[in-house]
Amino acid sequence: MVKKPNILIMVTDQQRGDTIHALGNEWIQTPNLDRLCAEGTAFTSAYTPSPVCVPGRCCLYTGQYTHHNRCYDNGYPMPDSRFLMEEFRDAGYVTEGVGKMHFAPDPGALHGFQHRYRQEELVEHIEDDDYLIYLRDKGYRHVFEPYGQRSELYYIPQLSQLPAQDHPTQWAGDRAVRFLQERERGQPFFLMANFIHPHPPFSPPTPWNKLYRTADMPGPLSVEKPEECLTYYNHFQNIYKYRSRGIDENLVRTLRGFYYACISFVDYQVGRILSELEHQGILDDTIIVYTSDHGEMLGDYNCFGKRSMLNSASRVPMLVRYPALFERAAVCRRPVSLVDVAPTVLNAAEIHFSMELDGEDMAGVARGKSSRRYVMGALEKGPRGLYMLTDGACKYVFSAPDGQAYFFDGAETENKLEACREQAEVFRRELISILKTAPDCEAVDGDDFRHYPVLHAVDSDSALLFQDNPAFRDQEFCLPAPYQFRRR
Repeated sequence: MVKKPNILIMVTDQQRGDTIHALGNEWIQTPNLDRLCAEGTAFTSAYTPSPVCVPGRCCLYTGQYTHHNRCYDNGYPMPDSRFLMEEFRDAGYVTEGVGKMHFAPDPGALHGFQHRYRQEELVEHIEDDDYLIYLRDKGYRHVFEPYGQRSELYYIPQLSQLPAQDHPTQWAGDRAVRFLQERERGQPFFLMANFIHPHPPFSPPTPWNKLYRTADMPGPLSVEKPEECLTYYNHFQNIYKYRSRGIDENLVRTLRGFYYACISFVDYQVGRILSELEHQGILDDTIIVYTSDHGEMLGDYNCFGKRSMLNSASRVPMLVRYPALFERAAVCRRPVSLVDVAPTVLNAAEIHFSMELDGEDMAGVARGKSSRRYVMGALEKGPRGLYMLTDGACKYVFSAPDGQAYFFDGAETENKLEACREQAEVFRRELISILKTAPDCEAVDGDDFRHYPVLHAVDSDSALLFQDNPAFRDQEFCLPAPYQFRRR
């Protein structure tokens, strides 16, 4: 009987693709991600299928782009269909989920996991979240926001209210290691370990907050005419995050340092997990995938947030270690996507996926056996649709809210649509042909994009900024009379 490989998928939240030391970032410290680069294959042109949490993750779970799984934005439910984890469960694997899964509309769903350690950002009640239960039982009733203050300080660097040993990143790492130690050794396992950080607020614990200092941090990407590169969503995010009137570069450098510190703390957990696999003698028998759901603008183009097809928000890390199929210390520049994770691990385990997949096996891509030239991305649909096609070097973007197309080279410093008309047209036609396969086909009209009235980013509902955890209702926070908490 052929021994089935174990599966370990680690997913961070909002980690840019350029945040690994071994791949060219001289400022960040990521010794364990560097180890994965040295012992596996790094895909340096990896993209999210959608630059927001829920649809990006849904594409990973289903192996399908948004126009097929119909999860277009964070407000949409995930499809009532089979997920990657269900296939492994039914194939005899022990399936375990740790951390943020962002299942919608039911955040507590299993979707093929036999057990989950739940750690979600926003839940209705403490009892719905294993991490909040842990904090309550340890006496942290005074900690309002264990992930950092999301509301008024959403994009202000801040120190975690929790010590390192109880920080959400450490908790997720602890549960992943615990599963490996306590699992039944006779069965192959499928472990997905997801980390909420470096999603904002950027709130590392002490002493990790001192790992990077403001003066040593690089500034954000600055281009001569940033407005030529920006879409409706960039302006919208800057308004509701109070960044539409400019930025303080010193603050951005500090913010970047705290963002990097959050990633380095995740990297430390990766090292702990690798050490446990090594200790058990199963490191080479385990397919390891490390990636993120999307990136973060982090001040580039004077913007913050996600919801952009520019590389800052759309390009993600993608590292794969499995000596039987992936070369050591290899770098693959061919484009890949989160939709490729499912076919990669399913093929390695010789499991047939019952749904039609949009992705491809990254082992074949790395060996040059794939004929695919492009990967795509999409956000929302209809009048708010934002679409992208890239070959890893050039990128075509169409923004329905702006009624505008963009064409970028690798530098992404200006819209080169007019200068590269012929090349852009090839990308445009290919993207339209892909979108035509959508069941509703709202994006296109014949052989062109469907045009809608132009939308303008106006002053948004300020409540969008206030994302206090609803579970706070379960806590008793006392203030002297007549003071009262203002809840939104």
